[in-house]
Amino acid sequence: MAKIMVVDDETDLEMLIKQKFRKQIRQNEYEFLFAINGQDALDKLDANPEVDIVLSDINMPEMDGLTLLSRLHESKPLIKSVIVSAYGDMDNIRVAMNRGAFDFITKPINFEDLTITMEKTLKYASEIRKTLKAIKENNILKMYVDENVLNFMGGQEYESKIMANESIEGTVMFVDVCGFTKISETTAPDMVVGMLNTYFDAMVKEIMEQDGIIDKFIGDAVMAVFRGEYHLDRAIDAALAIRNQVNNFPEVTGEESFKPKVSIGIKSGEMISGNIGSATLRRLDYTVIGDTVNTAARLQDAAEENQIIICEGCYEKVKEAFKCQSLGSVAMKNKENEITIYNVVE
Repeated sequence: MAKIMVVDDETDLEMLIKQKFRKQIRQNEYEFLFAINGQDALDKLDANPEVDIVLSDINMPEMDGLTLLSRLHESKPLIKSVIVSAYGDMDNIRVAMNRGAFDFITKPINFEDLTITMEKTLKYASEIRKTLKAIKENNILKMYVDENVLNFMGGQEYESKIMANESIEGTVMFVDVCGFTKISETTAPDMVVGMLNTYFDAMVKEIMEQDGIIDKFIGDAVMAVFRGEYHLDRAIDAALAIRNQVNNFPEVTGEESFKPKVSIGIKSGEMISGNIGSATLRRLDYTVIGDTVNTAARLQDAAEENQIIICEGCYEKVKEAFKCQSLGSVAMKNKENEITIYNVVE
């Protein structure tokens, strides 16, 4: 549900907003908060930090909209602002845009225009929040996060989220480029790096297409994590797409020829998500650990070229959605009993 704050000293606007958006309010799509001036808005934002966007008039008593914009830019940079003002106030609207307003609409309000502007602004605000989440989960913050970076990203609240550890339900996927170690021994370094980055880029696009998170690159392998609804199905969809993409890459000729292929292991279940590393080195990886992760890695070890290997538990969950081939049972390190595995064909 999107949270929207409306800041205007004309109190009849509150009634109009509630009337025009009553359906979205009733269906829990939008929640509106109302403030009568900039100071009132800041006080209420402190109590409601999850607000996504602010719709603000310019001319208000005690604190006007331009001052509010400046204060929001300093203390709450993730909140996007839309100015609501009259055509005759274009000079102030220009100042507002220069101070970081995302957009503006004019009075009297055209509610169709307001709806479109709100949707556009909410989408942009959501993309920013997703980007920050990706920064955390894709290990861009591997180095120790200093105070300045934390202030930029929202201060102590954001720091606590970054440092939080939790048990999660999800799917882990390991993708390995088969035989790449051998070709790297006989090929120029620049060519090796260029080839591997090309393969990785294709994999990353397919993983992100299924809302997966790149956890890390390990030599010539990729580890990805999928969370949320149908996380196992989305991981398998990504794996099938990766296999097809890599199979379409041309053969590389040189001292030794090389046709890229992948082997993939997938396992879903509970795992621990958190920052793992060394405080002494000031280096932390936001990653997942546990038996689910270890099993996914060993399933990938068991996979041959072009195979996508899952265990029996995963097979039972997806057998009606994907065509799978039984490969029998295999022994795995630290597993008392053999594990029945399946290759996802299509």
